[in-house]
Amino acid sequence: MFVPGKPVMESGSHEFSNAREGMQSPLAKRLFAIDGVTSVFLGADFITITKKARPAGRQGTIMDHFASGEPLFTDAATLARSDTAIHEDDDEVVAMIKELLETRIRPAVMEDGGDITYKSFDPDTGVVTVKMLGACSGCPSSTVTLKSGIENMLMHYIPEVKGVIE
Repeated sequence: MFVPGKPVMESGSHEFSNAREGMQSPLAKRLFAIDGVTSVFLGADFITITKKARPAGRQGTIMDHFASGEPLFTDAATLARSDTAIHEDDDEVVAMIKELLETRIRPAVMEDGGDITYKSFDPDTGVVTVKMLGACSGCPSSTVTLKSGIENMLMHYIPEVKGVIE
């Protein structure tokens, strides 16, 4: 995880799973040009790079990008995810799930270089579906985080929640 000392995303986060997706962002494009980089995750004030091996030059590439003044995305219409935003058509349970994700869970996950987004809630089964991003995506500890941390917190505060899956 790299912290460039200035905001990266104005809101939300964005993950590029491959070099083709990275073409939307001059920074991601530069990072994918480094040998071994397999994904790039942009958080509020940090950047997480997943790699096959420890590529040289990644920190310099990040700092060069911020010094260049280039935009983070080439298309101004490309916006960050805001899957935890509460919408007026969300029912009370979904709104509570999103509020806990946004205020308690996301900040903790972001400290480890990742993010979590809300996907859905099935009221019949009580199962919440989320997506782990950045350093949390594919991390061996993500299952423990998902079950011991996220699932326990949601089930504790929201009785309708019976489980959490990715």
